Amino acid sequence: MTTQKDFKRLVRARMQKTGEAYTTARSRLLAKKPSTTPASIDYAKLAGKSDAAIKARTGCTWERWVHALDYAGAAAWSHRDTVQYVVDKFKIDGWWAQTVTVGYERIKGRRAIGQRMDGTYEATKSKVFGAPLTRVFRAFHDARTRKRWLTDVDVEIRSATRGKSIRMIWPDRTPVVVGFTRQAAGKTQVAVQHGKLPDKATATRLKTYWAERFTALGELLA
Repeated sequence: MTTQKDFKRLVRARMQKTGEAYTTARSRLLAKKPSTTPASIDYAKLAGKSDAAIKARTGCTWERWVHALDYAGAAAWSHRDTVQYVVDKFKIDGWWAQTVTVGYERIKGRRAIGQRMDGTYEATKSKVFGAPLTRVFRAFHDARTRKRWLTDVDVEIRSATRGKSIRMIWPDRTPVVVGFTRQAAGKTQVAVQHGKLPDKATATRLKTYWAERFTALGELLA
């Protein structure tokens, strides 16, 4: 099991630190270890995204992702290296490779929900709109259309890949990355990642803000 591998890794780390034999290090850690079973570990809660959502998009639950990435040694890798491994090895697209990697890092205790590896926070929000991709993309890229739903800020478009992504700079110079995915029946998924935020409170506030702006965008597109 994944948890057994994690525990063995802790035992070996204690052996290196204290010079204890394996049996002694193991017994000392067991004495401190709370009574738990693998079933009691809520990977989805730690990752911040449900098993149903991650399995629907990647084909695996969080437990299987943890097992696969632990086996590959990803616990010691950089964020970028883990993302690239998920893309190359499992053929997962960029956005969901990022989601898998961030969730894995949260499960391993390397970052809190909403926190990046550099200590800053980010606000993320996604929504499926009942409009074709070209129209949704234009609602972000065209300044006049954007002003009709993003009414209270002036953003700077730094780069855009038509139908795929837009990179913007917020008035406070924080970066915003918007990803677009074509869905069935003329629908489009939009995912916003607002990064370099100073604290969790700011990230929470901006997550709510983007939810409100998405509601306004939905009304405009309707």
